[in-house]
Amino acid sequence: MTAQNTLKIALAQLNPIVGDVAGNEEKARAARAEAARLGADIVMFAEQFLAGYPAEDLVLKPAFQDSCRAALERLARETADGGPGMLIGLPWREEGELYNAYALLDGGSIAVRFKVDLPNYGVFDEKRNFAAGPLPGPVNFRGIRLGLPICEDIWTGDVVECLAETGAEMLLVPNGSPYWRGKTEERFNIAAARVTETGLPLVYLNQVGGQDELVFDGASFALNADCSLACQLPANEELVALTTWEKGEEGWACREAPLVTVEEGEEADYAACVLGLRDYVEKNGFPGVVLGLSGGLDSAICAAMAVDALGPERVHCVMLPYRYTSGESLRDAEACAQKLGVRYDILPISAPVEGFETALEPIFAGRERDITEENLQSRARGTILMAISNKFGAMVVTTGNKSEMSVGYATIYGDMNGGFNPIKDLYKMEVYRLAALRNRWKPKGALGPDGIVIPENILSKAPTAELREGQKDQDSLPPYEDLDEILRSLVEEELRVSDIVAKGYDLDTVKEVERLLYIAEYKRRQAAPGVKVTRRNFGRDRRYPIVNRYRDQGVAAHRKDEALERATGKPRLGSMDV
Repeated sequence: MTAQNTLKIALAQLNPIVGDVAGNEEKARAARAEAARLGADIVMFAEQFLAGYPAEDLVLKPAFQDSCRAALERLARETADGGPGMLIGLPWREEGELYNAYALLDGGSIAVRFKVDLPNYGVFDEKRNFAAGPLPGPVNFRGIRLGLPICEDIWTGDVVECLAETGAEMLLVPNGSPYWRGKTEERFNIAAARVTETGLPLVYLNQVGGQDELVFDGASFALNADCSLACQLPANEELVALTTWEKGEEGWACREAPLVTVEEGEEADYAACVLGLRDYVEKNGFPGVVLGLSGGLDSAICAAMAVDALGPERVHCVMLPYRYTSGESLRDAEACAQKLGVRYDILPISAPVEGFETALEPIFAGRERDITEENLQSRARGTILMAISNKFGAMVVTTGNKSEMSVGYATIYGDMNGGFNPIKDLYKMEVYRLAALRNRWKPKGALGPDGIVIPENILSKAPTAELREGQKDQDSLPPYEDLDEILRSLVEEELRVSDIVAKGYDLDTVKEVERLLYIAEYKRRQAAPGVKVTRRNFGRDRRYPIVNRYRDQGVAAHRKDEALERATGKPRLGSMDV
């Protein structure tokens, strides 16, 4: 038995698959074997590891609950061998309630603690699936009292305060914490606050990998009781790492652990997009991906991300030219494909587009050509890409950025066709920055080539959909520098139109962008999922009605109140003489 003044904790920062209970069980078993090889006393896994996280309403299925419980009991029996104990998460039904549970397995026995604070905001909906547990006390592991707050339990002070008051000697926190920009600093601040309040060291173990729109970046860490960084694991990487803790007069402190540098900012964003795409393809069993390579920026960076995620041999790029496709676009697309080393085919779309026009001619007779005919080009391209997908099994990658998806500058059943979009949550100017970044850097583990992969001309030319002669995006949209800031103000910050105008933007422009944002909701409901990068993405974070007549007219609230007062002679609510 381990002496009470030394504890070796293995951190299993791993990539579970939602619903693959047998696979997750075997992954846990292999990690325990690795922990034993490292000399660990106990190995720690992420929140809901056996189920995969988030399993959403799948956890409500009794057969699924039974599978998770059976897997846990098998693992528990194996701990009777005297090897490392295990800390692992799963859904747990008890007395008619379903809990988000974390279990200690040791010596063949099971002890469980339940999550108390269930997040119900943004991407989280745990109150739908789980009951809140009671305030917990610590669990006893070989004479050491371990506090086991689960993820959200450390975002307020109640749970850790209870654990400290009931004798916990350290806090081991399992997490399913998804990435978004700035999340690393946010996690550190929360963890440091709990350490400061309790005087207890804290281990923050996070899962890694993509699950639908979410990317879990790992980046697990530990803090000593003085808030010094004791351990830092890499982001976006699976591993089992050993940490060694010793107990002195002032409690437990980490004496040995890995300390690495974690990517931040744009590098972290790009790495998250690659990981999200890779896992969506791999976990859904696609042999590879296919995408339209137009010679423009968005398709070029999506191709680069796909190659970094899967390797060039699993990426198929197709140029689909029409009469408005410029020679420049043809040259740029080919150059990009050559730099990435992917298969590249050219399939002209004149015949299908003109076939559609011929079929529609009796109905459209006497009407002017307009956006309808332009969209036939996009829809022909979407149909061809989907046919290639059906024939060969590769998933279509769709390539619209957040700026376009916000204002509906995308053709439903056309260029929106596809299974996944790695840049769905990146505004246009962010796409430019990430493309420039990729030309000078690539993330660890990326399978694409070094150096420039997106030709400079793609970065420098004016963006265009090339659906008519001489078309440019800015013909019908504000400059992307302005559009992105207006959209960020409306989507991420939910600012009033008047507040955005106060930043220096034209009132009519802001109102028009808001109008386009609202009327494009029906398109976004039918769009492919894509990696969450910002704090507020479309879908999980921002849920707006499709039928929606509200429009902010841009009159500041205090001006409305003053107008009401003048019209009625009654003081506005809250006004008083001063």
